[in-house]
Amino acid sequence: MDEYDLDLIVLAGFLVKIPEAMVEKYEHRIINVHPSLIPSFCGVGYYGLKVHEAALARGVKVTGATVHFVDGGMDTGPIILQKAVEVLPGDTPEVLQRRVMEQAEWVILPKAIDMIANKEI
Repeated sequence: MDEYDLDLIVLAGFLVKIPEAMVEKYEHRIINVHPSLIPSFCGVGYYGLKVHEAALARGVKVTGATVHFVDGGMDTGPIILQKAVEVLPGDTPEVLQRRVMEQAEWVILPKAIDMIANKEI
């Protein structure tokens, strides 16, 4: 990674824990997007449709997405942005997943990148 002189590493749907040495070396230069409002429905085992299945099973009325800095834990780094999305009657995990992507993830991830690039964070 060093040979590329990276300013920012963007993970989107990355399901592997980043090695601690890399997290430390690139502190506050690795971000990820998660399909829930952290701290809800995050951490080990919460990925893909599992997040939305859990939200629907719990009966939440609002879910959303979070962009956060990557740290040594799973979805535990400092939050950069969040965006809420309404859960509608009759939602399936697939329908809710699509709405969260379109209304939240695809909005806040580019915004966070722009904020970082323009040194607003």
